[in-house]
Amino acid sequence: MQLCRRSSPILLLGSFLVFPIFLCAQTAPLREIHADGLKTLTEAQVAELSGLTFGKEVGREDLQIGSDALVRTGLFAHVSYNFVTRNDGVLLTFHLQENRRLPVSYDNFPWYSDTELNEAIRKDLPFFDGTLPEAGAVVDVAAKSLTNFLASKGVSSQVEHLVLASPLADDSIQQFRAEGLAPRIASVDFSDPDIKQSPAVKQHLSELIGKSYSRLAIDVFLAEQIRPIYFERGYLHAKIGPAEVRLSGNPNQKLPEEIPIYIPCDPGAVYRWKEATWSGNNALSTITLTKTLNLKSGDIANGMAFEAGLDRIREEYGHLGYLDAKVEPTATYDDAAHAVSYATSIAENTQYRYGTLTITGLSNTGERLVREAWAQQPGEVFDKTLFEELLTKLEHHHQAVFREVPVHYDTVGHYLQTDPSRKIVDVLLDFK
Repeated sequence: MQLCRRSSPILLLGSFLVFPIFLCAQTAPLREIHADGLKTLTEAQVAELSGLTFGKEVGREDLQIGSDALVRTGLFAHVSYNFVTRNDGVLLTFHLQENRRLPVSYDNFPWYSDTELNEAIRKDLPFFDGTLPEAGAVVDVAAKSLTNFLASKGVSSQVEHLVLASPLADDSIQQFRAEGLAPRIASVDFSDPDIKQSPAVKQHLSELIGKSYSRLAIDVFLAEQIRPIYFERGYLHAKIGPAEVRLSGNPNQKLPEEIPIYIPCDPGAVYRWKEATWSGNNALSTITLTKTLNLKSGDIANGMAFEAGLDRIREEYGHLGYLDAKVEPTATYDDAAHAVSYATSIAENTQYRYGTLTITGLSNTGERLVREAWAQQPGEVFDKTLFEELLTKLEHHHQAVFREVPVHYDTVGHYLQTDPSRKIVDVLLDFK
């Protein structure tokens, strides 16, 4: 093996660390490509994505171009490489850190199954497994693949992509949406007869029926209207969706504009409340936390009541100036007894005191009245409850603040500017 020497310092090119090992000749045949740090991809896939060709003469510039190509894919958070030369050519090794990938969601392609759409992408991206990075060339390729797929079906539409928060999971999705397509939701049916007959569900079905088909809109409906019903009744492991499109008729005919939706729902078992334990709390006692949560052992585990109880606890911390308090529960399920307990970790963090109030967009008289309505004095422990009460008055009961003075505004921008080093919070109000 030959290693070429170089007396100049290590070069840092962009985000790629190039080790002080260089081709002795101007070019040499590329014999091997290796990669470490891989989790989902293979070395062969990395080689293909780099655009480098085995057996082709390469120089330092070619290797840098291949490294740049890997970065542009969006699949990698970090790319570096080194190489050595032997008598018969170049051995290249990429050092990689893969980016996190997001689940793919096809928003308004109701005529085609996820399997068909996945295969359309996989023709151009063989490694595609239903997930993609947040951005990069591979995401653009996937969008183009879907555009071409629709064109092959006689549908002229440009497919765009966007990263969005998932309504049904604590994660984001990579959404693909076809511009200009607006099939309508004709009906919504549920497998669970209790949900199907629920007056609350029937009341909200108009949010979907007759509207443009959108998988995102359907998932939002499931998260906001269906899941709370199950959680209130103690069905904490209820399986809801995904929604299914059930079309009938000749698939070779014109695509139907009216889309029937079927939503499988399995409530599972009813869980009962066992206990709550707390850690990390100092400002609020365990007795106070348990009382504020207000759930009794043996009661049906109302998931919505539990979340509301945690919100009350966060409000109590805000009342005491702990604006950065984190309240994070971890559930433990006893599936044999159908019981649930929660171990809740609390990080109280900084207790803030009130600093200053900055007001913009009001006359001198209006500003004076707002300051009179603000109950806190500099140096006092900040009470977020008082801040929220003032906002409520300004937005819905402005006469309680301005009395007979004519003050006109449409919105009140508000911001709490915290300074943890000084343990001070300043209040900013912007009237527009």
